Amino acid sequence: MAKVITNVLDLRELARRRVPRAFFEYADRGSYDEITLRDNRRALEAIRLRQRVMIDVDRRDLSTTILGAPATLPLAIAPTGLTGLQRGSGEILGARAAAAAGIPFCLSTMSICSLEQVRAAVDTPFWFQLYVMRDRGFTRALIERAKAANCSALMLTADLQIQGQRHREIKNGLTVPPKLTLRNVVDIASKPLWAWRVLRAPSRSFGNLQGRVGGADSVLTLARWIAEQFDPTLSWRDLDWIRGLWPGKLILKGILDREDARIAAQAGVDAIVVSNHGGRQLDGAPATIDVLPHVVDAVAGRTEVLFDGGILSGQSLLKALALGARAGMIGKAFLYGLGARGEAGVTQVIEIIRKELGVSLALTGQTDVRSVTPDILHR
Repeated sequence: MAKVITNVLDLRELARRRVPRAFFEYADRGSYDEITLRDNRRALEAIRLRQRVMIDVDRRDLSTTILGAPATLPLAIAPTGLTGLQRGSGEILGARAAAAAGIPFCLSTMSICSLEQVRAAVDTPFWFQLYVMRDRGFTRALIERAKAANCSALMLTADLQIQGQRHREIKNGLTVPPKLTLRNVVDIASKPLWAWRVLRAPSRSFGNLQGRVGGADSVLTLARWIAEQFDPTLSWRDLDWIRGLWPGKLILKGILDREDARIAAQAGVDAIVVSNHGGRQLDGAPATIDVLPHVVDAVAGRTEVLFDGGILSGQSLLKALALGARAGMIGKAFLYGLGARGEAGVTQVIEIIRKELGVSLALTGQTDVRSVTPDILHR
């Protein structure tokens, strides 16, 4: 008898059974002792909502705008690496699900399907997330390709100049493309449908990098490749250089400190993403929900604030909105749905969050996601 799916964690369990361990744990786990990974969720769970009654909540509006564009829900799909190894053609499936739901999708530099492959498969413009490489000529080329693909925003990730150690990736021998070893051959062999879908996909390595960056076509550990290619000299000065190449909306992801938020707002970025990289970088960094109000206060309305880190439900999204976020982003939740059921699973995640948000909005006596304030939180 098929399991009834009622929440995102049900899809997580299904994905755990269907995706090879190395790739599931790449999506699911964090760095070092995973303190920040756990705190992201714990801090959200610790916030209580203020229940209100006898208020007409028959008509509720969950729509908003994100970077000036309409969205049916204050939600976007975050950029995630190796998405196409959770499910074959995963980036294309995610972009399609987001477009159908009326929310933004962001493609990672470290995607399996390339910019061009995703663009050819979807009609709706999507965002592109940029990692700055040591080879600045290649970084420039990535930006030009994003322009050619008609991407509607560029998201610069600032918190991965040097990679935090993720113990599970080392223990699992994570490589791209997947390499059959004694460690993983039984696991992959036990998931033939996953393997068949990955083999049929248009790409099985880093689609944006193949043929352009040394090592992208060969089997390498992800940590080693990042150490060789990502530019640790990235600084605030580079924002001007990127602005000179990119004429559209610019988002800065990885802000956790109010001073960094203030600098970003002064630099004129269109949005910042409060994020600790899903607990996958600096272990011991604060939970994103704990710093969100301080960041919102620091930017003082000069730029939009998006929230990333621990959203697995409509309730957690509502808490982020109450503390000043324009919208939330889902990474892990997106990958759970994708690994469990492909495009249908991503759609299911979005609809679970949409329904939970609508119910929670009503039970706090609210009717419009754009007008929620900290008053809906129980103090």
